[in-house]
Amino acid sequence: MEDIPVITIDGLSGSGKGTISKMLCDELGWNILDSGALYRTLTYIIEKKGISIEDFLKHKEGLLKDFEVNFQIGSLGEPVSIFLKGEDITSVVRTEEIAEKTSEFSSLKEIRDFIKPCQRAFKQQPGLIADGRDMGTVIFPEADLKIYLTASLEERAKRRGTQLKSHGSKVNMRILLKELEARDKKDIERELSPLKPAEDSYEIDTTGLSPDEVLKKIKYLLLELGFK
Repeated sequence: MEDIPVITIDGLSGSGKGTISKMLCDELGWNILDSGALYRTLTYIIEKKGISIEDFLKHKEGLLKDFEVNFQIGSLGEPVSIFLKGEDITSVVRTEEIAEKTSEFSSLKEIRDFIKPCQRAFKQQPGLIADGRDMGTVIFPEADLKIYLTASLEERAKRRGTQLKSHGSKVNMRILLKELEARDKKDIERELSPLKPAEDSYEIDTTGLSPDEVLKKIKYLLLELGFK
């Protein structure tokens, strides 16, 4: 069987997964999987087609045919761009409305079972950087390197606030802190695929570290594992 290397980047919201995944992808020239964006895209399709969760399985085959998703890394400070059948849907799926629906849908077994083979399909040559919350524990347990990123709640809220301000949004740090706390609790305590480090993962606390400093740590691990 073809040996395709995989690096998984899991961690808390705001810990730097997206930024580091993009930097690694650019550094290595590998493919990238933004698993959260896959869930958002599926939610977008379900909403657009008016399919209820109760009828989801009846429409599974049709949804699979429509579920042709690709990513482009774009500029460093922005999330990856999302393409559905060649159409850029980034601005459509990265809305708060889709985020709320996705949070509801992604906790369902039917949705997670549908998404898993789609996630696995991104494992292609020359290699894959997989960004998510259960990449190293559930989706790619065979990964060559598993990274788990953490950061203090305050640091993560600050990063999120900076990102929102750059898009012209007003930021209330007290509300942002509460939202992140609630998100952490939901991710860690959910019944299916709870957020936790894989037993063989390397944990990196990114508090106070620049993206370049985090990348340097990961590149050192890659050298130790024999990657050039």
